Amino acid sequence: MAKLTSNNKQRSQSATSRQSVGSKQSGQNGANAQGVRAQGKQTTRRSAQRAAKQQKQEELQLARRSGRITLFSFLGVGIVIIAAIVGVVIYNQKQPQTETIVNPSYPPVDSIYCDSLEQLAYHIHTHLSIYINGTLSPIPQNVGIASDGSCYYWLHTHDTTGVIHIESPTQKDYTLGNFFDEWSTNFSSLGYPSQLALTAGWQIWVDGKPYTGDFHNIPLTAHKLITMAYNSPGVKPDTTYAWNGL
Repeated sequence: MAKLTSNNKQRSQSATSRQSVGSKQSGQNGANAQGVRAQGKQTTRRSAQRAAKQQKQEELQLARRSGRITLFSFLGVGIVIIAAIVGVVIYNQKQPQTETIVNPSYPPVDSIYCDSLEQLAYHIHTHLSIYINGTLSPIPQNVGIASDGSCYYWLHTHDTTGVIHIESPTQKDYTLGNFFDEWSTNFSSLGYPSQLALTAGWQIWVDGKPYTGDFHNIPLTAHKLITMAYNSPGVKPDTTYAWNGL
């Protein structure tokens, strides 16, 4: 009987011990499960943060690309507009100017027209001095201006100072030969020197320097000083002129 009681007591202690071990294992398993869940939440948060950061970087890169595209687009449009404007200007310059003969008695000379008004788009002045046989031969007044005042050639004079007015609707290259053609063709009655038809016997200076080419080809540019001497040794070329605002 005593032995049976002892066995029962041992079995009871063993059962209690197994219950205690089971409780401890169950608690550990619960703690492990909570730890796993916590780690899972942290991993999920980190993944979400990485995803959000990556999305923000992609949006930033997209915004930068869009900004560059917009800038390049504006630059491209600007270049196209400028090119179009330049093209129109060049095209207009190359188109022949439509001119009207105002007075049939004064037709074009060397494609230089006699217009009803003086032109101001291109307005410069050149000075010409002509010596013949040692004497200064004044350039007549109103060369290039109709006698009735109805029109003005683009090359003309207003007085006898020797100033040639170049007043053209567009900038062009005009020569001394153009002025002489006007003078000899429509204004010879104002005293066109016959010596100008000769090529020999002339000394020419441009801005005080000797000129050895054909004087008809001398370009008429702003404030150019042209001195011509026929059979006139000792002539001093013009080196200055009082333009007085011209």
